[in-house]
Amino acid sequence: MTQALPTPAPLPDIHLVAVDLDGTLLNDSKQVTDRTAAAFNGLPARGVKVVIASARPPRSVRHIYKLLNLDTWQINYNGALIWDEPNQTPVFHRPLGKGVARRIIDDARFLFGHVQVTCEILDKWYTDRFDPAHTTETGRLFKPDVIAPLDTFCDAQITKLLLLSDPQTISTLEYAITQAHNGIDGEEITCLRTDDNLIQIMDRRVSKATALKIVAKHYGVHMRNVMAIGDAPNDVGMLQVAGVGVAMDNAHPLVKRVATWVAPSNNDHGVHAALAKYGLCE
Repeated sequence: MTQALPTPAPLPDIHLVAVDLDGTLLNDSKQVTDRTAAAFNGLPARGVKVVIASARPPRSVRHIYKLLNLDTWQINYNGALIWDEPNQTPVFHRPLGKGVARRIIDDARFLFGHVQVTCEILDKWYTDRFDPAHTTETGRLFKPDVIAPLDTFCDAQITKLLLLSDPQTISTLEYAITQAHNGIDGEEITCLRTDDNLIQIMDRRVSKATALKIVAKHYGVHMRNVMAIGDAPNDVGMLQVAGVGVAMDNAHPLVKRVATWVAPSNNDHGVHAALAKYGLCE
C-alpha cells in the first residue's frame, strides 16, 4: 500500500510586509532589482500593505518609496519616527530626552575632539562640521541642512544622534557612552553600532518592533499576519513580533537565530524569494 504524503501546512495569511533596506531590500550596489520591484508593485492587488522599516531618514528613503509606488506610513530612524510620506508629516516621534544628546556629545568630544557629530531632527541634518571621509549612506546622497555651532541646535528635540570616526575611536566611544549613559543613573539610551565607523543613539524605547506594532494597528493588521524581513541586529525585535520573520542569508547570526526562514542573500533576490515562498508573488 502506498503511504499518503503529508498534507503541506497552509501558508500564513500575510496582509503587511515590513522590509528593511540596507542589506535586505537593497543589494550591495544599493539597488532594488527589477524582479523584486515588480513583485512589490503587485502586492496591493493582493491586499498586502508594504512598509519600509529603516534606520535612514525619510529623505534617504524617498526614491525607493517612489520606485515601489507606496502610499503607506514608513518607519525611520529604527523606529524613532513614523512618517506619513504622502503628507510629509510625522505621525509618531520619540526624540532623545531633553539634554541627553548634549551630555553625550560633550563626553564624546572630551575624549576625542575630532569625532564627527550628526543630529537628525525629523527629516533635517544638523552638524557643526562635515567630514566626507566619515559619513553614512544618507551622507553620500545629501549634504547637511545646517552647519552651525552645536549650541544652536543641541537643545532641540533630537530624533537620532550619530557619532562618526575611525573604527578604533568608535569602539572606545561605544563602550564609554554605554557605560556612562546606560547605567542605573544614566539616560538608558538605545546605542546601535551597525557600521565600524558609526554609532547611532536614540531614546531607549525606540525600536523597529514597537513602531511596527503601531503601523500594523493603524492598518488594522494583526501581528500574526505581518511578515518582517531584515538582516541586522536592529531588525531582531521586528522579526520576533511578526507572524513570519525572514532573515537574509547575509544576515547577522542573531537575526538568523530568530527567523522563521532564511532567504537567499540581498545580492541573490532574497526578498523576492521570501515573497514567493509565502505565496505573495509568482
